[in-house]
Amino acid sequence: MTIVALGINHKTASVDLRERVAFSPEQLDRALQQLTMQDEFAESVIVSTCNRTEIYCSLESGTPEQVLQWLAQFHQLDSKELAENVYSFVHSQAIYHLMKVACGLDSLVLGEPQILGQIKQAYASAKKNGGVGVLFERLFQKTFSVAKQVRTETNIGASAVSVAYAAVNLAKHIYGKLDNTRVLLIGAGETIELVAKHIHQHSPQSMTVANRTIDRARNLADEFAAGVISLAQLPEQLPQADIVISSTASTLPIIGKGVIEQALKKRKNKPMLLIDIAVPRDIESQVAELDNAYLYSVDDLQAIVSENMATREQAAKEAEQIITARVSEFDNWLKSLDSVGLIRDYRNDVTQTKEQLLERAMAQLASGKEPEKIMVELANKLTNRLMHAPTKAIKDAAEKGEVGQLAQMQKMLGINQE
Repeated sequence: MTIVALGINHKTASVDLRERVAFSPEQLDRALQQLTMQDEFAESVIVSTCNRTEIYCSLESGTPEQVLQWLAQFHQLDSKELAENVYSFVHSQAIYHLMKVACGLDSLVLGEPQILGQIKQAYASAKKNGGVGVLFERLFQKTFSVAKQVRTETNIGASAVSVAYAAVNLAKHIYGKLDNTRVLLIGAGETIELVAKHIHQHSPQSMTVANRTIDRARNLADEFAAGVISLAQLPEQLPQADIVISSTASTLPIIGKGVIEQALKKRKNKPMLLIDIAVPRDIESQVAELDNAYLYSVDDLQAIVSENMATREQAAKEAEQIITARVSEFDNWLKSLDSVGLIRDYRNDVTQTKEQLLERAMAQLASGKEPEKIMVELANKLTNRLMHAPTKAIKDAAEKGEVGQLAQMQKMLGINQE
């Protein structure tokens, strides 16, 4: 049995190619069903996200090239073009890659947690379509366990590594809980959208989006049940804001020292946090001179991000050590499944049991006990010893409702229930 991982990601392929290789939900079911019908594909799981498409297979026979040909054929792509942009791993390297991906070590943002959920969904889809057997059940459960261990034992996800996330973390650090704060977001681009997503998770008292184009602001605001104002309305809105986060494309500052000074007077000098993540700046640097106005620039946040990234990179090294150890454990389990070794070990166990009981029976015969009673005792004890492990496994599977495992044991033990 050969375990293969083949895929493309943000490091190896353009957005255009990644889009063409991605699987829609409808395609995913069809693809998994198609793979299960092919004799050489014993088990298969397909992971498809905006940044990567990966196929994990256990092959009865075949090579990564066979997986590549199937992928190209399914999406009607040129296999040569695809071959120039894919990567593939076999056996231990494939297992290591899967665990590394699940831990967020291969993501665009190092340590991001979303990929683990996506792999769990991919596993569930494959299981539903018959793509997961004993081998991949063990592999993916082991992978989920490793990802949890890495999250628990390292700082891989503990620090903000995007400016938007750092801005929200800074606000949370200063205010503690954000549920009593009123937030004003200035701009409606990608950065402010990301800020809005992060800050919405903390349930602020209110959130308002200010933008030059009202319609664009409304598109963003509707997603988070936020209010909408124009830039011209900023002087009226600023006194209401506890937290101001700004990121526009303006070439000149849109908030000056004077307007913040007036806002603070109306707030009766209640503190105001201002985070300017625009380049060039949206907020005049002189605002920082005002009492109760706490201004942070993109450079301040970038310093936090750089420090946090260094922390995550160190955590990634620790995570890789954990993964290496777990891959070794899985490899050892795989080796234990080798049929020759398995048969040898089973035969040795049975022979040892036979010899122990036979030695006892011979001693009883030598002591003059009745041969008939000794033979019955030998037969009973041998039967009980040999039945102990399978009986326990059957009871455990029945208690857990593992119907598939019960069916496998029925076949393995040669039990015909027709």
